[in-house]
This record gives sequence, C-alpha cells and structure tokens, in this order.
Amino acid sequence: MENNKNTFSMSRNHIERTLGKSAADFTRADIIDYIRQEGIEMVNFMYAAADGRLKTLNFVINSLDYLETILSTGERVDGSSLFPFIEAGKSDLYVIPRYASAFRDPFAEIPTLTLLCSYFDKDGNPLDSDPRRVLERACKEFTEVSGLEFECMGELEFYVIGSDPGTFPATDQKGYHESAPFAKFNDFRTKAMSLIASTGGQIKYGHSEVGNFKHNSLIYEQNEIEFLPNPALKAADQLLLAKWIIRTLAAKEGLDVTFAPKITVGKAGSGFHIHMRLMKDGQNVTQTADRKLSDDARRVIAGLMTLAPSITAFGNTNPTSYLRLVPHQEAPTNICWGDRNRSVLVRFPLGWTSGKDMCVQVNPSDRCEMETYAKQTFEMRSPDCSANVYELMAALCVAARLGFEMSKEEALKIAKNTYVDVNIHAKENASKLAKLATLPTCCVESADCLEKHRDFYEKRNVFAPAMIDSLIAALRSFDDKNLAAQLKSDPIELQKLVNRFFYCG
Repeated sequence: MENNKNTFSMSRNHIERTLGKSAADFTRADIIDYIRQEGIEMVNFMYAAADGRLKTLNFVINSLDYLETILSTGERVDGSSLFPFIEAGKSDLYVIPRYASAFRDPFAEIPTLTLLCSYFDKDGNPLDSDPRRVLERACKEFTEVSGLEFECMGELEFYVIGSDPGTFPATDQKGYHESAPFAKFNDFRTKAMSLIASTGGQIKYGHSEVGNFKHNSLIYEQNEIEFLPNPALKAADQLLLAKWIIRTLAAKEGLDVTFAPKITVGKAGSGFHIHMRLMKDGQNVTQTADRKLSDDARRVIAGLMTLAPSITAFGNTNPTSYLRLVPHQEAPTNICWGDRNRSVLVRFPLGWTSGKDMCVQVNPSDRCEMETYAKQTFEMRSPDCSANVYELMAALCVAARLGFEMSKEEALKIAKNTYVDVNIHAKENASKLAKLATLPTCCVESADCLEKHRDFYEKRNVFAPAMIDSLIAALRSFDDKNLAAQLKSDPIELQKLVNRFFYCG
C-alpha cells in the first residue's frame, strides 16, 4: 500500500492520495473506506441537465446501510424538469453514481464527498437521451468504424469581473499572458486551477487572455484554462466540473464570471475551442512518425468540413454566439482549415515537428528524449460555452466518423480543397475567401443546417431524434435572422441581449 501511495503522492485528488489507487479503479468499498477514514458527513450526487449545468442532490449519511443503499441503487429524479423532451407523465429517472468520479467537495463546510452520476430509465437501462450517453455512443461508433480512439481537450475562456483598484492599468485588448500587477485576477485563476485539479481535472496551463476593458468602475479581464487530452467522456466531465468550480469560487470571493461568447462590441469574445487527437494502442496517430499530418487526420478534417455548418447548432446555441463569429476577431466565419493559422475554422497549432532538441540548446547538460511529435492536436475554433459539452463533443465525434465512412479518396479531396495557408481576411486573399463556404450567421440558420444534416447525427442511433427535434426548436425560437445587423444601431437592445445570456452554459 505504501508503494501505491507513493505512486499517487503527486495526485491533487485527495481520495487518490489517501487510498493510494487510481480513481479509475475506485470501488464502492473504497468510497465507504474513505468516508469512514475522513469523517465525511454528506454525499452529493451531481449530474448534467439539458442546459449544460450540473444539478445537485444532497444526502446526509446516517447509517452504513443507508450509505450502501445510495451508492448501490442511486436515487429517483424528475426527468421532465431536467430535459425538455421528456414528458411529465414518463418523467421518473434514476441517477446512479460513478465511483471513478468521486472527489472531496472543495467548497463544503461540512465534510462532503461528491460523485457524478449517469441517468437510467424505468427499466434499468441507460437513458438514451442522456447527453453523456450520447457522447459515449458517438465514441463507440467512431472506434467501430475507424479503429481509433477519439480524445479531446478543451480551452475554457471566461471573463472575471471585479472592482478597479485604479493602479497599473492594463492595455486595452492586450491582456494575452499578462502578469501581475497589470493582470488583476491571476490569483483567482490559479486558485480555480488548484481546485479543479483537486476534483480530478487534468490541466495543461492557465493564463490571462487578450480581452480586458473597464466599464462603470469595473475591470473585465479575460482568462483561459486549457486542459490535457483525455478520452472524450473524461474530458467532458472535467470541463463541466471546471465551470462549476470557477463560478462557485467567484461567488465566494465577491467576483463575477461569465463564459458568454460576447459581452460587448469591439472587445474579444470568449470561445470554447475543442482540441482533438486520434489514438491507437496508446499512440497519437494524428501525425506520422516522420512528423507529417496523417491521412487519418485528414479524413477527420474532411468530416469536420462537411458537417461544420450544423456543428454550430451544438456549439453556438444562443444569439450572442453569432456576435462573436465575425471576421477579424480571431473567431472563424469560413469553412476551412490550416496549420497555425488563426483565421481558419479548424487549426493545427504549432507542433513539435522540427526534430530538433530545443531543450538541450538552452540546457546543454540535459538532453530531451521525448517523442515530441506525439503532442500534436487539432482544434475546432467555432464553439463557445453556450454549448452542452457532451453534445458538442458527440457532434464532433460524429463528424470525425463521417470522414471514415466516405471513401478515402473523397475525404482526402475535401481536405485538400478546404486547406488554406494564408490569412483569408487579408485583402490580397479576397479571391480565395470568396471560394470558401461560410458558417451560419444566426441560430435560425444553424437550425436549418442541423435539419439538413440530422441523418448523420441520428445514424447508428447516436443522437435520438427527439433530442435533435428539441435542439432545432430551441434554436428557431430565437427568431434571430438579421438580428446582429439590427443591433449595431441599437445599443440598448444589444445590452438586453447580452444580459439575457450573460450566464449561459
């Protein structure tokens, strides 16, 4: 046991450190042992609803029998209050805890252990329309078709809002990687990162982002926390918990936080870029061993290019999303891809492909032996945090699968025809820009694109038709065609719209 504890000594998850084992291997007995050892008094169940937020059910532990019962059989919940497509007459659902998700609640004054849950129907079967179940099916079908594993990581961008101290003013819209004292909320971000890690979140890094401005004696400062790649289900769980932690910490510290895609005109919006990579037998096959983009990756690109217009229905779900998707804002508007190029929809960021050991050049006595090309990912840049993370990743996974369902020749041709290696918004590239298809400009257009593409999402029973119907209806209900143009001359209505979706996602 001591050796196991040494193995997990650097884990930020207190349960892993205490038990000396990976969260993936937690059993019911482990959870009960931890509760006894640590004097845990309460257990929380958390589960995502259709609005993409975590819901909570609290239990007071009053006996071992009761603890065994809730951990074994879960509890009933009202599904019609959680999902719009579930009828009130058939609304009872079960929520069953996943032991691997267990973490010590970092905010609770009463010692509390929290577990994420999965939904089951009256017959004891996994709920088909559970967004997490949809992602699980999408990943399974992708692997069955391609022979590969689909991994993701997310970039959470958000604004932190607090009082202006009046000293060391930041340069407007120049906040990228700014340090204190010019960046005012770096300490908040690092606290959030530490708490996210304590729940099992695997973070790559955090930093201040481009956006910063002052308004009515308040500072609005944009931040970003980026995660490490994981199997898509695990990645989505971590991002969902991270948003809950960031918001809860802000509330406790007297700050405000918004993940909204756009909160004012002329300032940087907040995206939710999703990075992907393709794995086989534990190896990243996004690139080849000679550091070239693999044909498998190009096939996925073809699928993403094909379904890009309807992916916005999952990744950009309210009218303010389309105030962000405008030219010259480092947000995509055209359906194309490239490497390092921030004007494209799908980007292959700078990878470690030179073959040179840069580490030894600055540390002459320490040679790097890592296969750095294996770090390569590719990112979808259109989504924002209005998205339900499970449904968004499922949609991306469906698109990736499509690239393998079409012939290899067709897929590689689509990838070739949509590749750009220039800034497509530069004046000299106007002719190339004119040849590219564009993303939808409003929720109504996104709904129309989803209606056109719905067969791809419903194929192999990944998305239930009722879920697609519900999403299309929700998008069309905004009736926002030409809204962005109208709001340019109506700042009062624009502010009302921003306020309405300020806490979206």
